Amino acid sequence: MANILVIGASRGIGKAVCLAAAEKGHAVRAMSRSGAAPMRKNGAVEAIQGNALDRGDIDRALDGVDTVVLALGVPASLDMITGPVTLFSKATQVLLPAMESANIDRLIAVTGFGAGDSRSAINPLQRLPFKALLGRAYADKTTQEAMISESGLDYLIVRPGVLTNQPRSGRYKVLEDPKKWRNGVIARADVADFIAGRLTDETLGCKKPVLIRWHL
Repeated sequence: MANILVIGASRGIGKAVCLAAAEKGHAVRAMSRSGAAPMRKNGAVEAIQGNALDRGDIDRALDGVDTVVLALGVPASLDMITGPVTLFSKATQVLLPAMESANIDRLIAVTGFGAGDSRSAINPLQRLPFKALLGRAYADKTTQEAMISESGLDYLIVRPGVLTNQPRSGRYKVLEDPKKWRNGVIARADVADFIAGRLTDETLGCKKPVLIRWHL
């Protein structure tokens, strides 16, 4: 059993990870600004209120944890398209030294297809709309990925394609070979299923897989 902290747990993939991990019997601490606990069928989810940019909140949340899942998101809005996006890199800048101080070396971070070196795998026809709509957010996710890669942690960077709210299928593709990276569609519940399945791996392996169910 793992003792995990999920940062960004009130919605989206973070919420889905809390549910999937709890159902597998892991001890889950769910951190969000609201402090709301995701509903669950089995297992326990401990909800705590906290700000991912506040070192004190992060230090308190890390107590007794062996694995951190960083699953922050920003709502789709005009600000995301026109304004600066810095949440991902700033939260990571706070988290990494806090993990070092707490002697925690396992980090699973959710970014997305198009972040880091997966950007080169974007279909040429998709590059212009991707840059226009998601360019600022993914530039910050690229910075985030670089920080994690250079941290010395045992990490797993998860890069899902276009996200849906469909139920878990269990029939998704984990693309680790850069030559096979493609954009696609995947349910948040399937991303959470993949992450929950890695929590007891002896090592996360410093990998950066792309996750999709169907190609676009």
